[in-house]
Order: sequence, then C-alpha cells, then structure tokens
Amino acid sequence: MAVKGAVLGDILGSQYEFTRPKDLDWINTPLISDYPLEFTDDTVMTLAIKKALTKGTDLIETMVDVGRKYPHCGYGGTFYRWINGPIHKPYNSWGNGSAMRTSYIGEVFEDYEKMQGVAAEVASVSHNHPEGIKGAVVTSTCIWMAKHGKSKEEIYEYVLKEYPVEEYEYSIGFSLDEIRPRYVWDVSCQGSVPAAMRCFYESTDYESFMRNIYSLPCDSDTFGAIAGGVAEEYYGGFGNVDADGILKKYLTDELYELLVG
Repeated sequence: MAVKGAVLGDILGSQYEFTRPKDLDWINTPLISDYPLEFTDDTVMTLAIKKALTKGTDLIETMVDVGRKYPHCGYGGTFYRWINGPIHKPYNSWGNGSAMRTSYIGEVFEDYEKMQGVAAEVASVSHNHPEGIKGAVVTSTCIWMAKHGKSKEEIYEYVLKEYPVEEYEYSIGFSLDEIRPRYVWDVSCQGSVPAAMRCFYESTDYESFMRNIYSLPCDSDTFGAIAGGVAEEYYGGFGNVDADGILKKYLTDELYELLVG
C-alpha cells in the first residue's frame, strides 16, 4: 500500500523536521531516535483524500471535516486558514503540501491518464500554481510506475524530464552527495519532490530510503510522505521495519481505520 508507505514516511521523518542535529550520523543512528515522533498534516490530508475517494464524499468537505479534528498537526499558515476559515478556494500555492497528500491516487487508479487527472484535480483545490500541480502529478505518477513494475531508471528518467538539472536546483539529476552541501530547508514542490525522489533512487530498501532523507537538512516528514509510497510499492513492503507496529502506536484510532479500511 503506497498510502501506508507515505504515512510511515511522514511519522519517521517527523523526528528530524525541526530538530535534526548538524552532525547526525544518518547511516548508523537508530531508525527511531529520542526525538519526538508523530503524524503530521501530511498524514491527515493523505487519509482525508483517501476517505473522499473511497467513500465518494465531496473532496473539499472531507478535507475540511477531517482536517479540523487535528488543528495542531502542523499545517502551514495559509493552509490552516484554508481548513479553518469559511472560504475554501485555491490560493496559487506551489508548496509541497500538494505532493505529500497524493499517494493514494497513484495507488488506486489503474488508468494512467485518469490517475494524472485526479492528481491534478486534487492538488488544484488549494495548490493551483503550476508547480503545485506538477508536484502532485509527479508524485502520483512515480507511485503508479513503481506499482506497475517500472524500473528505477524509468522512474528516474520521468522525474528528470519534469525537473531537469538546467532549471531546478535540486533536480533528481544531482546525486545526494552533490545536494547535501548546498541543500537549504525548502517547502516548495520544486525544492522537495525531485530531491525526495533522489532519496528513493539511491536507496536499496525502505529503511535506506528513510536514512537518505535523514542525511538532508530538509522538510523530512514531507519528504517521507512524498516518496514513501514509491519506496513501498517498489520494494514490495518495508523489509525489517516494523511498519504496522509504528503505525498502530502513533496514529489515532480514527486515522488508523482510514489507513487500513
């Protein structure tokens, strides 16, 4: 389940979103540190979208209904007002929020064009900037490709076409060794999606994917949510990571039911 991979990535990444030590030994540190772990808005919106798509409820109403139950889960300021205010119109955002919530779309839709169309539609309810839409479509498409047996090279070439090195500072075309010395915490789709996919590209299993995220001073929970679904689909699970145990421990009963239901 790509959505499970995304939610797990959000939870595991949350420990270093704002508290990552500069000298972190990302290769040898325990997968779960002493820093607090929690689900964030990435999980809440991912599961709200899954609920809307599976139950056929209105997308915006479902996002608002589920989202208001978790007012302190880490929404950005503008999206917090979108959730909690009386008006729910798109606000031309290129933020990575559109990409972190789209994993279920790449998982559930078999038709390629339908999948991409729904990803764009779901992004556009708030993040209707071209980069916001692209981030959601690319994330869903990478999950779809992994689920349908495409190789890492095929996924890489697709992302590289969307985020070429000539135009994007953190293109997937740059190795993590090249990105690490110059990466600056970035909440944009264009600064998050290709770099998160590079973390997947250089991984060998789900755990090493997360460790690659730990190696960057990044929006780590959202990186985990963006590419976690790709890693889960590509590797066919989580290896030695106790995904179910972590998910049951850190999700509310309601969110866990939305995840597995």
